[in-house]
Amino acid sequence: MSRPEEIAPPEIFYNDDEAAKYTSSSRVQQIQAKMTLRTLELLNVPQGSYILDVGCGSGLSGEVLTEEGHHWVGMDIAPSMLATALDKEVEGDLFLADMGDGVPFRAGTFDAAISISAIQWLCNADTAGANPKVRLMKFFSTLYASLRRGGKAVCQFYPANDNQRDQIVQAAKATGFGGGIVVDDPESKKNTKYYLVLSAGMSDNDINLDGVQMDAVERSKTLRKGKKEETAKQWIQRKKEVGRKRGKRVANDSKFTARKRRPKF
Repeated sequence: MSRPEEIAPPEIFYNDDEAAKYTSSSRVQQIQAKMTLRTLELLNVPQGSYILDVGCGSGLSGEVLTEEGHHWVGMDIAPSMLATALDKEVEGDLFLADMGDGVPFRAGTFDAAISISAIQWLCNADTAGANPKVRLMKFFSTLYASLRRGGKAVCQFYPANDNQRDQIVQAAKATGFGGGIVVDDPESKKNTKYYLVLSAGMSDNDINLDGVQMDAVERSKTLRKGKKEETAKQWIQRKKEVGRKRGKRVANDSKFTARKRRPKF
């Protein structure tokens, strides 16, 4: 199966239909939530932090940031994804911007930054004038500037290969960031997750690397400290309860809630 970034640029690939399909998938929602919670675990920032969500899409990760008590701003290049986020009335402010052109905020704005499944797009030359190396350097240098002194960033991404992974890490370090890569489930081809864990100088709260090693991480048993991993049904029920508290209409639970669909032939 082709990777999305090999099919079309993100602003084209994530059109109205794809944005709606992506956002409505309970499987995608659960995976996004787990990865966002993992980034927060690694960030180790206090509740109420001001966080930049790079490649925020339709706001799936932003909803988790809100639930965890943070304030956030999201930026994304795909208008359809941002329109879907607006329709959902997410709590964060949204900006249409290409991360490859830089983070468009003044220096020292954010306490931290996250990115879920986005920065690998920077390695693609989607137009004749696009230079992946230049775009990576522009992104990381302006991300560094947008963070307060000691600010931290965690970017979950899917490298196409080891060379692409190394290219991303080298660009981050060349712009002044310290840190490296944390890998969850390194022995699983299907479930391996890469997290680029970065620090813009010394911080009052260290990046949370308890029980993990850079580039060789055992499978995480928790989503964050003190929170047990949820089943798909428990996660959906919790999301529904959050929606009810916000006054939204949600479907009632039934025997089919979170039940896997039979494969189509």
